[in-house]
Amino acid sequence: MVVMMMKKMEPRLLAIMFMASLFFPSFVHSLVRHYKFSVVLKNTTKLCSTKSFVTVNGQFPGPTIHAREDDTVIVRVTNHVPYNVTLHWHGIKQFRSGWYDGPAYVTQCPIQPGQSYIYNFTITDQRGTLWWHAHITWLRATVHGAIVILPKRGIPYPFPKPDDEKIIVLGEWWKSDVEAVVDEATKSGGPPNISDAHTINGHPGPVAGCIFQGYTLHVESGKTYLLRIVNAALNDELFFKIAGHKLTVVEADASYVKPFEIDTIFLSPGQTTNVLLTANQPVGKYLIAITPFMDAPIGFDNLTATATLRYKGTPPYSKTMLSTIPAVNATEVTFRFIDSLRSINTNIYPARVPLTIEHDLFFAITVGVNPCDTCLQGIRIASAINNITFVMPTTSLLEANYYNIPGVFTEDFPPRPPMVFDYTGVQPTNLQSNNGTKLYRVKFNSSIQLVLQGTAMIAPENHPFHLHGYNFFVVGQGLGNFDPEKDPLTFNLVDPVERNTIGVPNAGWAAIRFRADNPGVWFLHCHLEVHTTWGLKMAFVVDNGEGPNESLLPPPPDLPKC
Repeated sequence: MVVMMMKKMEPRLLAIMFMASLFFPSFVHSLVRHYKFSVVLKNTTKLCSTKSFVTVNGQFPGPTIHAREDDTVIVRVTNHVPYNVTLHWHGIKQFRSGWYDGPAYVTQCPIQPGQSYIYNFTITDQRGTLWWHAHITWLRATVHGAIVILPKRGIPYPFPKPDDEKIIVLGEWWKSDVEAVVDEATKSGGPPNISDAHTINGHPGPVAGCIFQGYTLHVESGKTYLLRIVNAALNDELFFKIAGHKLTVVEADASYVKPFEIDTIFLSPGQTTNVLLTANQPVGKYLIAITPFMDAPIGFDNLTATATLRYKGTPPYSKTMLSTIPAVNATEVTFRFIDSLRSINTNIYPARVPLTIEHDLFFAITVGVNPCDTCLQGIRIASAINNITFVMPTTSLLEANYYNIPGVFTEDFPPRPPMVFDYTGVQPTNLQSNNGTKLYRVKFNSSIQLVLQGTAMIAPENHPFHLHGYNFFVVGQGLGNFDPEKDPLTFNLVDPVERNTIGVPNAGWAAIRFRADNPGVWFLHCHLEVHTTWGLKMAFVVDNGEGPNESLLPPPPDLPKC
C-alpha cells in the first residue's frame, strides 16, 4: 500500500486533511485513489480584499487530483458552507456513471449545507490535463482545481519526456462575494459586474489597490518542463505568453495533438492546454502574462495578470525581461492558434470521427431580452439556443429520466431554429425567447453532427461551449453564416482536434461530431458563466443500449435529495 498525505492544516482555517490513498496489490496496474474534499470558507487579504470566499480544503486554487488512465477516483465531498454545492469533473467522460458528473439539477441534486456525497468514477481511455469545479451558480470562481491523468504504466508520452511538470491555473477574482454579484444582477435584469482581476495560480500580480502578489515559475537552464495550463476563469477567454520563450503545444483538453511551436496560446473558459517549455534563454527573470481576448464592444475585465519565470542562479534584483502582449481584439492570434490544432491520429491514438450522420443539428445562439415583472427595468437579458431559454428544474433531470418522473422536462428541443434569419447580419425585431426545460433524445450509439451558429443579437461575442459526458471532434469553423452546401466540403474528417470545450467565434460558427455511446443525461452549455445564468444551455438524453455494459448504472444510495 502506498499512502500520500499532506501536512495537517490548522483548525483555524476550517480545513481538513487532504489525503490520497492507493489501495490495491502492487501487481494491479489500475488503482483506487481516495480524496477528501471539505468545502469551507476561507478569509484572505492577499487578493485585494478581506472577504471570506468558498474553497476546497482551504486552498485556492483547490487541491490537484492525480491519477492514471484506468484508475478509479473516489472523492468524499463534505459541505461546510451556507450554500448548496456540487462538483463537476470537467472533461471526465463518466461512462455509465452520470450520477457523478456534477451539474446541479442535471445529474444530481445539490449537496446541502452539512451534508456529504461520494463521487466515484473510473477514468477510461483518457490521459492528460483536465480540471474539476463547482457546478452551481458562480461558486466555481474559487472552487476549482486541476486533474492530472498520467498514461498507463509503461506507456510513454507521444512527445519527448519532460524533466518536470508544472500546473498553471488561470482565473478571475471579484473583490465582492460572487453570489452577491449574481443576486444583484438577477434583481436588476442586467449584466453582472465584471471581475476585478485575473489570477495565475491564485495570484494577480501587481493590481491597483492590491498588495503585490505574484506566482513564480522556477526553472533550470537546459531543462524542459511540461506546463499543464487550465483556464478556470468564469467569463474571460485568455492569452498566455512567456517573454523570450517559445511553447510547443502537445495536448488540448486531455487529447494529444500534433506538436507545433508558438509564442502565444489561447484558452477559452473550460479549456486546458499542455505545452513544453525549454529553459534555453540566458539566466534571468522573464515575464509571464495572461491577457483577455474580446473582439466585441462589450464590458469585460481588461486587466493583465502577471507572474515570473525565474532561472536558477538569477542574481538578486535582476530586471525582468518584458514582452509585447496581444491586443484585446487580436482575433488573428486566436485563429492562428486554433487552426494549428490537429489530432495526432496514430494507431495508438486514432481519430475516430463519425463519417455518417444520423442527427444533423443546427443550434443558433442568441442573446435577447424577456419581460420581467420583478426586475428594475421590467426586462431581463436572456440567452437562448434555437429560441429556447433553458429553465433549470427543481428535480434532477437524470433522476426524472431514470425513474420516469412526469412533468420535469419535455423531449421537444428543436433541432433547428424555429425561424431562419441572417444570423450574423440584420437581426429580427423580436428579441424575446421562449422559456422551457426541453431536452433532445437520441438512441445509444447515434452519430451526431452539431453546428453551433453565433448571432449578432445584442451581445455578439465568442461562446465557449462545453459538452458533458463526451469528447467531440471539431470538424470545421468559419465566420459568417454556416452554408450547409459549401462549408461541409471543407470539413476535416481525417485529423480534427478532439476536445470537450469549443469556442464558437464571434459572428461565426463551429461544427462538431461525436458518437452518443454514453447513456444518461448530458449537459451542453456556454462556459461563460454569465451566459449560462441567462439560460444558454440544453441537455441531451441518450438511451441505454443493449445489455448492462451499455446501460446507465443504478443511482448510488447517498445521492443527494432535492
